[in-house]
Formats: sequence, C-alpha cells, structure tokens
Amino acid sequence: MASKSLSEISDVMRDIDFCMLSTRTPAGGIASRPMSNNREVDYDGDSYFFACDSAHSIGEIDADPNVGLTYHAKDHLLGRPGIFIAIEGKAELIRDKGAFEEHWTKGLDRWFKDGVDTPGLVLIKVHAGKLHYWDGEEEGEVSLGADKAA
Repeated sequence: MASKSLSEISDVMRDIDFCMLSTRTPAGGIASRPMSNNREVDYDGDSYFFACDSAHSIGEIDADPNVGLTYHAKDHLLGRPGIFIAIEGKAELIRDKGAFEEHWTKGLDRWFKDGVDTPGLVLIKVHAGKLHYWDGEEEGEVSLGADKAA
C-alpha cells in the first residue's frame, strides 16, 4: 500500500470540478448527488458545498450526518483511468451568512441567483475521518483522525 500525503491529494482534488455526496435516506438506502468542488480550494480534510434547505440531502444529513464523498480525475495524458478518491466523514449544516461569504466563489452564482442572500441557503461542511485513494496500481489511505470526524 502506497502513501500519498494529504498535500499531494489536495493538489489532485483542486483539478476535480465535481464530486458525489452520498447520504443515507430515511428508508436506509444510499442517495448520491453531484456537488461542485469549486476547484479553487486547498483541501485540508474539510469540504464545503452549498445547497438549498429544501434539498433531500439536507434532511438526510439532519437525520444522519455520516456521509461519503467520491472524486475521480481521469489521466487524459497517459490514457489511463486516473485517480479515484473516497472520503468518509461527518457533515455539519451551517446557516450563517458570514460563513457563506467566506466560502463563496463566483461560479456558484450560476446555481444560486441571489448569491449569499439566496433564501434557504445552507452550507454543508464535511469533516473527513478517512480518505482512501486508488491511482493506477497504487492504493493508499490517509487517516485524518477521529477528532476531524467527531
């Protein structure tokens, strides 16, 4: 098993535009939906996504904050599948306009026409506990500690 550093993983994630956020449904199933990775962030174990309060994901996180994130970046230059990243974490719902402003990027205006003043806007913060990656034949895990996922 190889061992990429969190910094190396962060460099890769910066180039991934979207990820999939998975939550547990009220019936016990798993629901996944695409979320913007915003590309402009340095990953430190916390991910931030915006959604509307009426989204199913918000109610699902309220009921069970355990979530998963999956990322994929294809290696076009080498013609191979590229890197796959799976993150286990706990989500926190933030409804503070100051936090919205801190994490807002211009590209979000496409989805939220009123910007940080969008009615029902919610910031989802995912604290990673464990990150697993597959990069070609290399596989590894980065543990971010129980304190990050608590």
